[in-house]
Amino acid sequence: MPPADTQDDDDARRGGDLGAVLRAARTRLGAAGVPSPAVDADLLAAGVLGLGPGELRAAALRGTALTAAQASALAALVARREAREPLQHLLGSAPFRGLELLVGPGVFVPRPETETTAGLAVEAARQVVRSGRAPLVVDLCTGSGAVALAVASEVPSAVVVAVELDPAAHAWAQRNLDAHRSGGGPGAGAGERVRLVLGDATSAEVLAELDGQVDVVASNPPYVPPGAVPREPEVRDHDPALALWGGGDDGLLVPRGVVARAAALLGPGGFVVVEHAEVQGGALRALLAPPSWEGATTHDDAGGRPRATSARLVQAPVTHWPA
Repeated sequence: MPPADTQDDDDARRGGDLGAVLRAARTRLGAAGVPSPAVDADLLAAGVLGLGPGELRAAALRGTALTAAQASALAALVARREAREPLQHLLGSAPFRGLELLVGPGVFVPRPETETTAGLAVEAARQVVRSGRAPLVVDLCTGSGAVALAVASEVPSAVVVAVELDPAAHAWAQRNLDAHRSGGGPGAGAGERVRLVLGDATSAEVLAELDGQVDVVASNPPYVPPGAVPREPEVRDHDPALALWGGGDDGLLVPRGVVARAAALLGPGGFVVVEHAEVQGGALRALLAPPSWEGATTHDDAGGRPRATSARLVQAPVTHWPA
């Protein structure tokens, strides 16, 4: 009798038992260094078969047989994941605070870490609602539209404006707004409450008509320093460069521009939250310092890493024009 792993590989090629196919896929992904081989194999199989996680487990326990076509489709996806193509690209979507966002080549895949940034923006917007007003929220460097749609979904009275510079990412954000305009799923109707703008989030000309009127500014800008090459092939080889590199010697050129733009957009008491690398919290707090800002605080993400810094605007910065 052939070894179990060899038999599993044969079953994976021909079709055969789902359990054997899953075992072979998990082994291949684990050998390729994929961080979560079992989860990824199961998600790919569930996508091919059109099953939920519980249904997939039940089918594997029953010894459900795959057709040759299903096995071939799954094998192709496993090979692409084995080459470290992002799982979200293969599935076509990424979860984010209960939403399913469409993603693919050309847009930064939203990460769980950014849910912290979005949550801070949501809570700040809810505080405005409790004061009796509809909040105006701006998402700078929106990428897939993740933060903007989260706010619009969780704070239905909010008016949200999202800005993205990269035309490819802007197109993905538009797809996500369209996908969340109607229907009965999570985030239904949120897309109708977001206005998407193609432009430079750090430019004084973009959204100039809103200067001094905004309640909340949120941003997950590019912030990777030039020497800090991401370790994960999924990030290094597949996320767009425009979404990664923050510019300058410390990666904070774009975040500084975002903070400056937030200072102009926000009214007195307005709230800003900016995502950053673990080592950049001190630099962000220095940017969000008195007299223009107060309460600068760095917040940990769900993994306990310092991930986002927030503050409130005290007064608009004074510009000293040359005599």
